[in-house]
Amino acid sequence: MSFNKSNLTPAMRQYADIKEQYPNAVVLFRMGDFYETFYEDAKTVSKVLDIVLTSRGSGLKKAPLAGIPYHALDQYLAKLIRANYTVVMVEQLEDPKLAKGIVKRGVVRIVTPGTIIEDTMLEKASNNYLLCIDFEQKKFGISSCDISTGEFVTTTVDTIQQVFAEVEKYSPAEIIIPLSLENAMFIEELKKKSYLINTHDDRFYVIEKAQRTIQDHFKLQSVDAFGLTHPLNVSSSGALLSYLKETQMNTLSHLSSIRPYTISDSMILDAATQRNLELVKNIKDQTTRGTLFETINFTTTAMGQRKLKQWLLRPSLKLKTIEERLESVSELTHDQITLDEIKSTLDEVQDIQRIITRITYGNANPKDLVGLKQSLLVVPKLKKLLASFKSKKIVTIKEINEATNVTKLIEESIKQEPPITIREGNIIKDGYNKELDELREIAYSTKDWLQKFEQQEQKSTNIKSLKVKYNRVFGYFIEVTKSNLHLVPSHYTRKQTQANSERYITDELKQKESLILGAEDKIQNLEYDLYQSILKEISLHTKTVQNIANIISELDCLVSFAECALQKRYFKPDVTNDYNIMINDGRHPVVESIERGEFIENDVSLDQGSNLHIITGPNMAGKSTYLRQVALIVLLAQIGSFVPARSASIGLVDRIFSRVGAYDDLSMGQSTFMIEMTETANILHNATNKSLIILDEIGRGTSTYDGFSLAWAISEYVVDILKSKTLFATHYHQLNKLTDKYPTVKNFHVAIQEDQKEIIFLRKIQEGGTDKSYGVHVAKLAGLPQSVIERAKFMMDIFEHDKIIDQIHSQVIADFTNKTESKIEPIKTPHEKKAELDPTISKKLNKKPIQKSLFEVVDNA
Repeated sequence: MSFNKSNLTPAMRQYADIKEQYPNAVVLFRMGDFYETFYEDAKTVSKVLDIVLTSRGSGLKKAPLAGIPYHALDQYLAKLIRANYTVVMVEQLEDPKLAKGIVKRGVVRIVTPGTIIEDTMLEKASNNYLLCIDFEQKKFGISSCDISTGEFVTTTVDTIQQVFAEVEKYSPAEIIIPLSLENAMFIEELKKKSYLINTHDDRFYVIEKAQRTIQDHFKLQSVDAFGLTHPLNVSSSGALLSYLKETQMNTLSHLSSIRPYTISDSMILDAATQRNLELVKNIKDQTTRGTLFETINFTTTAMGQRKLKQWLLRPSLKLKTIEERLESVSELTHDQITLDEIKSTLDEVQDIQRIITRITYGNANPKDLVGLKQSLLVVPKLKKLLASFKSKKIVTIKEINEATNVTKLIEESIKQEPPITIREGNIIKDGYNKELDELREIAYSTKDWLQKFEQQEQKSTNIKSLKVKYNRVFGYFIEVTKSNLHLVPSHYTRKQTQANSERYITDELKQKESLILGAEDKIQNLEYDLYQSILKEISLHTKTVQNIANIISELDCLVSFAECALQKRYFKPDVTNDYNIMINDGRHPVVESIERGEFIENDVSLDQGSNLHIITGPNMAGKSTYLRQVALIVLLAQIGSFVPARSASIGLVDRIFSRVGAYDDLSMGQSTFMIEMTETANILHNATNKSLIILDEIGRGTSTYDGFSLAWAISEYVVDILKSKTLFATHYHQLNKLTDKYPTVKNFHVAIQEDQKEIIFLRKIQEGGTDKSYGVHVAKLAGLPQSVIERAKFMMDIFEHDKIIDQIHSQVIADFTNKTESKIEPIKTPHEKKAELDPTISKKLNKKPIQKSLFEVVDNA
């Protein structure tokens, strides 16, 4: 937007200069007690925030205007950020009372969805990640930061699928990319998935500049100190850091390190698997309802909830880490009294991860400091409660630094019940600062004088209703009602006439007013300065507080696992480096929590002699639940949790692949079958012999013959090439024939009880195949009209007859093909073949028309 600045007032010229620098952002321009927006910004803000659109000035100087009160900033800012707007904050940089001419103003911060630190705008149980992606030579660099907690990590991946998996894990509020990647195909796909993408100039990704940015911020001689050995780690981390510095205009001292990781550090869960297993978001409405997270979440702190989500999306591949967690959970479950006391103590801990960030930013309020103190005072209590525990993980927790310097400083300086705002005073304790105490003594003693002065004037004038009052416009004054004006002494000077009274001042009152107001102004300014110095002093201990926060969050997760195990009857798994997965009496953790009645337990035994299980049975019988429960039990074991099974031995799984469910992604122009094949291709390209694959109804998105052919070929590939542990639920009963070719393939089915043409789902997995789907029975249970059910049964009989004819045709051709000169056996007629295959079929066929042409075709063979 261009401005004719000659027509603008000085303040509006300030606005125009800033708006020209940030044309694509909403500029919130501080003017007194309001943040004002003008022109197109005003129209946007009026619409998004549902506030009145008015105007400022007249004629050529007239401009659309919409404003919000400064004290209500957070709630309005949150709405703009949720609508994916970038907001430029312009503040008054000097006291308007002291300004000589136009008040100095300047940009103090740029707020984007990925750079929020305000507690009221953040979801307590979730991180708010900003992701940065770089690409070069068929490899991707991904760096991620949550500036509200100080977490900063980086990795490299090789494929677009791995990029999508990492993006899905972080679920970032904002992604930044080099401008040159703006039109890349994978970026377009991320946009279609509703991720907010912003560009950052390519020069910030240049390795030399990115390296200098990192070294300057962390005061390093070399980025090798953080183990940033790959150039893409450096470029993506440096670009992300420069973006934060550009938008936050702050030292960002709470970002104290960058932690590189490799995706091989933890189990890889691609985007489809995270979605299909509904780990932290459900498929229906993207909330946590009905997810694994909601089911096992017994955490007490916001930090613990965030940590639990991280563990769920990054199950460990380090046997030592898993064993240490399991050992701790086991010890906690054996002392329920102490467990309850620990949970009660953790309940006193506030979100100190985010509090310390606001402190380093300089915008923490006094209640934040009291919350930090109270949370840190919990640490000695926790150490005392854990004194008798011997598991290695808990021993580490017992060695935590208590940050006594921080608690002592806050205890000595900040009142226990301070106000939220920092400009109104009454924050600092008496005795903390000598000058402040003296000023308070002047202010308080003078106020006592005012009371005595009022009583003295009432007595000397004989005006009993005389009052000494104060307002910001006139200061202190004496108020006399009109009925007593004849008693007013001559040395009173009239100040203001009211409807029912007159206001006066005296020389003595004026002198005291100067003393009182001077002291109060000095108190407010001094308290503000003292408070800022306290924030700076605490920020020197940021790393210590962050370490405490991290340890408390881990303890919260372990306590949550123990509580979950006790309440839900989970047992300790044995996690090994073996190939095998053995589960006895396993249950689906989510389904058993929401279903009424007893959950039917099932076993699974996957080993090198039996690594592909073909599972048949009707819809609604429990095949999909069984598949998912195996995957979830494995995942729970590898995050260090007890599992819903009587016993379990889990060989470490490097990846879980899940191809289940069917849906059309119309937004990306992909059909059910295309998505099915894309996800299956990802599995076949990336699974290893240490992977767990669960497949549900592969091939059902296309014709029967195509689908069956693909299912067969995929199964052969899994057995011959991948040798992954695989559970394959299918309606293609013909896949049971794989056992004739492969000894490592086993057939299973879901048990059904038939009772007078009705079926009962027993939900028990039993060895052996089946050739019945019971589709019509399921349709009846679903409530289809009876006429439809009867017609379906009639058509099924016809199709079964056609199936017999197909079998006859195949056998006749086979007989004809296999004839030899030395031994020629007579070819049986189709009618003879039919009778052999099913002697009872003739009775059925007599009731229905026969497709004579089929017989003729076979006879002619």
